[in-house]
Amino acid sequence: MLSMQCKNGCVPLLHPLFPSILALIPVISKNSVNPNTIFANNEMSLHDIEIYGFDYDYTLAFYSRHLHTLIFNIARDILIQEHRYPEGLREYEYIPNFVVRGLHYDVQKALLMKIDAFHYIQLGTVYRGLHPVPDKEVIAMYDGCHVPLENMSDFYGKVGPFMDIFSLPEMNLLCCVNDYFMKHNIDYEPVHLYKDVKAAIGDVHVKGIMYRAVEADMENYISYGEQTHAVLKKLYEDGKKMFLITNSPFDFVDRGMNYIVGKDWRDLFDIVIVQADKPGFFNDRRKPFRRVTDKGVLHWDRIHKLEKGKIYKQGNLYEFLRLTGWRGSKVLYFGDHIYSDLADLTLKHGWRTGAIIPELRKEIKIMNTEQYVHLMTWLQGLTGLIEHMQVYPASQAVVQEWIKEREAMRSQTKDIFNSQFGSLFRTYHNPTYFSRRLSRFADIYMASLSCLLNYDFQHTFFPRRTPLQHESPFWPEQTSAGALKMPFIPHRTTTEE
Repeated sequence: MLSMQCKNGCVPLLHPLFPSILALIPVISKNSVNPNTIFANNEMSLHDIEIYGFDYDYTLAFYSRHLHTLIFNIARDILIQEHRYPEGLREYEYIPNFVVRGLHYDVQKALLMKIDAFHYIQLGTVYRGLHPVPDKEVIAMYDGCHVPLENMSDFYGKVGPFMDIFSLPEMNLLCCVNDYFMKHNIDYEPVHLYKDVKAAIGDVHVKGIMYRAVEADMENYISYGEQTHAVLKKLYEDGKKMFLITNSPFDFVDRGMNYIVGKDWRDLFDIVIVQADKPGFFNDRRKPFRRVTDKGVLHWDRIHKLEKGKIYKQGNLYEFLRLTGWRGSKVLYFGDHIYSDLADLTLKHGWRTGAIIPELRKEIKIMNTEQYVHLMTWLQGLTGLIEHMQVYPASQAVVQEWIKEREAMRSQTKDIFNSQFGSLFRTYHNPTYFSRRLSRFADIYMASLSCLLNYDFQHTFFPRRTPLQHESPFWPEQTSAGALKMPFIPHRTTTEE
């Protein structure tokens, strides 16, 4: 431990820097992060935004955990009834805190894992079924920890990412079915299992099973209603134009928005597009818009303009841009799926984008705890000591002890967030694959739309200038919020989970 002496007495473990490290703990503890903050990856002013667009699921409508259990149970039963999987699978139930978003699944090896922004597997987060795979076995299978770029795909046989919140039940089901087959020594083809689970989860949505269940019990499945209504009302009263583009069917959206906002919800929106088939909506120029009535009756007439009060389905973004003229950085679109909602808008069309990341609230609350602050402060101090002392031959025994302690503390920080996979945003010190994509495709991100209620429409969001590796760390932004008498710190530098 830190207070021990080196065996030969040459280098004390109690380094002179340790009192300074300890002194930082109460300072950092005071600089807690407000979970209702909007965080900026790219400078953006709300003053420039004239038009606001929204996805529906997990953007306007937030769901309780009961929905994940529902999806899991229905998909499990589809596997048994329609794909003739063993009846014994009924013993498995949804495990709420087992997986996190942003994981990758190696289809051929049937392994669920967490990968960082540099395509390296985080050891200790590789699972076959419901059990971790030893690090040595992982290294042997992949000839190290790196996953080549060409394998980072969702084609069968590759290592595909699970990037949206609806993927949590799918990951759970994959792990449970794998676990059952291994437990009962059943020989199976992992690719077939992956395809069958994916098809079963898809049927829950495509066949309308989930939609009917939610419509029948809104109170049990939908939450955050009042906050969504307040945000939309604030935008409407300020004269902002608003539109909705969702993959969900109109009847489902209509019933949900009636519950969340009220029967007059459509008065708030200038354009409503359902069953858009994102991300194809943003890339495929071939599908025209089609008008649909409240009763679901489809019209055959050509669409020459998108009118307020009417409902449209399918279509494509290129036709949307032509009919509305809503182009460039005056448009801000919110969604929860980094790829399906945000990537193409940023890369191809120049819209501003806002990511809704519900997991932020939980992770920020953890980061604000005394336990996390204490661990992180010691961990960073210890890392600095190892970096500086490793060059001295006489200190090698001490450095090795520090390295062991550092590894133990890194595991502790991971487990604080999720004992299997850790934080959504960090693989120890590196950003996750998910986090890197978030920073690339989202100008701003937040826990929910309700965070907009804390800002006026003249507000400019500034990303914090964190030093590059070759730059001095003593930028003015690094000064504590307490010293600047700021109401809260939008960010805090964290270099570990």
